[in-house]
Amino acid sequence: MEFKVLHKDTQTAARTGVLTLDRGVIQTPIFMPVGTQGTVKSLSPKELEECSAQIILSNAYHLFLRPGLDIIREAGGLHKFMNWHKPILTDSGGYQIFSLSLLRKVKDEGLDFQSHLDGTRHFLTPEDVVRVQQTLGSDIMMPLDECVHYPVSSQQAQIALERTTLWASRSKKEYDKGLCGPDGVRGELFGIVQGSTYEDLRKRSAQELIEIDFKGYAIGGLSVGEPSDLMYNILHSTMPHLPEGSPRYLMGVGLPEDILEAVSMGVDMFDCVIPTRYGRNGSAFTSQGRITVRNGEFSHDQKPLDPKCGCYCCRNFSRSYLRHLFNSGEILGLRLVSYHNIYFFIDMMEKVRAAIKENRFKEFKASFLGAQCV
Repeated sequence: MEFKVLHKDTQTAARTGVLTLDRGVIQTPIFMPVGTQGTVKSLSPKELEECSAQIILSNAYHLFLRPGLDIIREAGGLHKFMNWHKPILTDSGGYQIFSLSLLRKVKDEGLDFQSHLDGTRHFLTPEDVVRVQQTLGSDIMMPLDECVHYPVSSQQAQIALERTTLWASRSKKEYDKGLCGPDGVRGELFGIVQGSTYEDLRKRSAQELIEIDFKGYAIGGLSVGEPSDLMYNILHSTMPHLPEGSPRYLMGVGLPEDILEAVSMGVDMFDCVIPTRYGRNGSAFTSQGRITVRNGEFSHDQKPLDPKCGCYCCRNFSRSYLRHLFNSGEILGLRLVSYHNIYFFIDMMEKVRAAIKENRFKEFKASFLGAQCV
């Protein structure tokens, strides 16, 4: 993996860069569509390519449980299994396991948990999680970490931080053994900064991970219930402690206003289920703000979802037709709005990169957010 910062905005900390991986070159800042179970819900790989997706995210925990590593190994890895040949970042699934508060036990050795699918018990160490992602053939792997919910005491956050550092060190040692995926691609391992909403703990976490020496750094444990202002404050205080020459990834944050705020602080990578989750419920992101196309006000509206959008959905279908699909229970409706939302987010990031290159990101951000309130 190689990462190079190409340009820094003169008014903010926003920056463009290029992340070179074995399976592709990624322009940053970048939004990664989420394909938790080896598919971005309702969309085909061809449609993702039409939307100019450069990289997608999948979840090692879910794929470990279903269909299982044996099946993915037989297919030659996750890329071949799902017919996506560009880069894939895999999350460890730690957040999902920690969400199973009644079904898991946390130990320094690893996680003892019960499958939410069939109740079977499993025990995964940090080393196991690295090996799982190597079997998948991930281009970027995330180590097992302990994510705490908000609010949490400083003492609890510190315990989780210390365990996250311990697991990060063990994960790096496993990764350094040099094992490759099924097609010979080794992939890269990032570190995850934890510390909840405590600035001193975030600083400590970043410093400890830098000592372990990762190629990229993620900020985890935000957007877990805390107010937006607090999230921004923690992000603002954390960013200066991350290396300038490494990609910075804000995990699970995906509303446009949050993405733009994080870009202004120097974040390079984003992922979130919001575009497809909202799309499945008939909520579309547009240049004039979010609309819910299921609503009666769109019964006779023959305009596209977004007159300024060039996606397949907006070029071919009206709000009236989309409302009809949703109210008729037709699958095409949720597919089209999900497609549009993914296109909107990726197109937004392309415009972000252009604005940064021209040193006008601050103006772009103000104009974009102002239009969302119309």
